[in-house]
Amino acid sequence: MKFTKQDLLTLLIGLFLFASCKNPDGVGLDVDPGTAIQGTLVTSDVKTQIVEEPAVSTLGLVRYPLGYMKDPIFGETEAGLAMTLYPPQTLTHDFGTSPVLDSAILVLKIDTTSTLTKFYGDTINSKYSIDVYQLTNTVTDYKSSTVQAHNSTLLGNYNGKIFPNTKGKVYNIIAGKPDTLITAPAQIRVPLNRTFIQDNIVSLAASSLTSNAKFADYFKGLYAQVNKTSSTGPGGIAFLKFSGTDSYVQLVYRKTNTTSGIDTVSVNFPLGALASVNSTSVISGIAANIKHNRTGTPVQAQIDAPTASYQVTYLQGLVGLKTKISFPDLVNFTNTYGKAIVNKAELVVELGAGTSSYPFLASQRLSLYRWDIAEQPINISDYTSYANSSTPALFGGYFDSIKNRYIFNVTNYVQTLINKRETDYGTFLAPTSLTEFQVAPTATSAERAIIGAGTSTTNKIKLNIYYTKIN
Repeated sequence: MKFTKQDLLTLLIGLFLFASCKNPDGVGLDVDPGTAIQGTLVTSDVKTQIVEEPAVSTLGLVRYPLGYMKDPIFGETEAGLAMTLYPPQTLTHDFGTSPVLDSAILVLKIDTTSTLTKFYGDTINSKYSIDVYQLTNTVTDYKSSTVQAHNSTLLGNYNGKIFPNTKGKVYNIIAGKPDTLITAPAQIRVPLNRTFIQDNIVSLAASSLTSNAKFADYFKGLYAQVNKTSSTGPGGIAFLKFSGTDSYVQLVYRKTNTTSGIDTVSVNFPLGALASVNSTSVISGIAANIKHNRTGTPVQAQIDAPTASYQVTYLQGLVGLKTKISFPDLVNFTNTYGKAIVNKAELVVELGAGTSSYPFLASQRLSLYRWDIAEQPINISDYTSYANSSTPALFGGYFDSIKNRYIFNVTNYVQTLINKRETDYGTFLAPTSLTEFQVAPTATSAERAIIGAGTSTTNKIKLNIYYTKIN
């Protein structure tokens, strides 16, 4: 049997590997002594208490919620949208001679930032009935709890499933040329009442379309909400994008052309407009109204008696629920264990058993933050350190689907609490968007999580501290 030089080299390397590793399962598990965590491990108790989130401003959100879902644990959640309609960006649009409307479509583009930010809930079995009305007032109040006043006359309805990951085919209307079929991003398309749009927009004099403020004051805008009675299934929440061109009302109409007869024209009236708020450019004119009905649920029972002992506690997006945590053992840590340097501290947050299943899966990310002395939310020092580094994800908070848990690295925060350099005015866990870390109640994620409580006998939330005692 002949060996080439390459064959011989391969054989020698293979013999060396098998000789040096009798247990193949141990490959890669050896830890460099220079980087291993040194010190004594102590697991500290964590107290938990459920807290309802206060209403927040929905001005300038990166995505907006629309939908309705029925969660057997958390109850009903509704998200409606008030949307200011503006004239075309040219501000000089003229509908021309004898315009006749062919169609009016409310186009709502689904957010494409990430697969997990587009939609939360059921896309397989549920059907959604989305009703559209005209606002009676311009949008000036952006608070999530504000009910936006609207007329009772139905202007449009979409009835069907929502496909957040599916592009669709739509016609691109080209004046003077044949229409073409193009591929459009995932969107919800709601037909609007042609007579109403003809009378209230198409028949307007061009002078009414010369400024955003003038047209918005006249037309007010549209309000969209899911009709709970006409919808079926557990439901869900879609997240929509507004940037002046993403979502709009598309009008297709015919007008008289003096040279060629009749032209078919398409024009888009955008929803929302760019504005400057505290020197930051945001979308204005769009407001979300979010409601929760938890009557008869285990969540409501815990809200009504928050200091009782429970096996789990609850976290919910869409300005829903957070959990306040505290660390009673850290107050007397030095008296119990002596003066110490914290080498590493991890907050381990485990899911309650069997609490994550389609369509209401566990939140893909949690936030961990604290209150300052004025009870305003701020980041803990560990998050700031990691956020300013090249490895911000190491702070943690991402869902581990294999071990069904979240882990946060809180070494510096624990050290400052032990040394009493900071006071714990309140530390909180809450859902946050996968793509944005938020310390304010989130209106851009509808995800939820059921986690082990501080008094749980299984899946208990805990704080692991590796420390070295010093003189």
